[in-house]
Amino acid sequence: MPAMTVNDRPLEFEMDPETPLLFALRDAANLTGTKYGCGVGDCGACMVLVDGEALRSCLVTIAEAEGRFITTIEGLSRDRSHPVQQALVAEQAIQCGFCTPGIAIAAAALIQRNPDPSEQDVRDAIPNLCRCGVYPRLVQAVQRAGRVARRRETISAAPAPGIEAEDAARAVPGMRGGTSDGDGLGS
Repeated sequence: MPAMTVNDRPLEFEMDPETPLLFALRDAANLTGTKYGCGVGDCGACMVLVDGEALRSCLVTIAEAEGRFITTIEGLSRDRSHPVQQALVAEQAIQCGFCTPGIAIAAAALIQRNPDPSEQDVRDAIPNLCRCGVYPRLVQAVQRAGRVARRRETISAAPAPGIEAEDAARAVPGMRGGTSDGDGLGS
């Protein structure tokens, strides 16, 4: 049973060790922010941080991830206050949102190692494919995130959400156990 630390929590996966980390995260750990895109490492939708390095989780097995520290988009910040998340919203560098988690992870890794990236640095560090074509705004957003990380700028245009995920789940459950009318849907 491969064991690793995911979003600061120790986890063991009772799965085939050759299972891609992507599927362990999505299917077993219910961390669905990491997206399945192409499955062959081309698109970057499945990026996660592995010991601080942005890697495509469709290409990493859980055996290879054993003993390592994994950060998914859910673990980047609980309240979406990470400079990259704030800057992506503020610069309107999000369209459909499918590729956004992978882009945010790749950008976070870049900002961690280089908080003052050039345009070329951003383009080289974020190879993710975006169907909506946010690339010009993406460069601006990552550079702005770097300024925020260096405390040269603040962002007030992207407030943290007002409700915790657990509270939302209690307030609006997707489905409940059986009901008196027998349809099996929530009341």
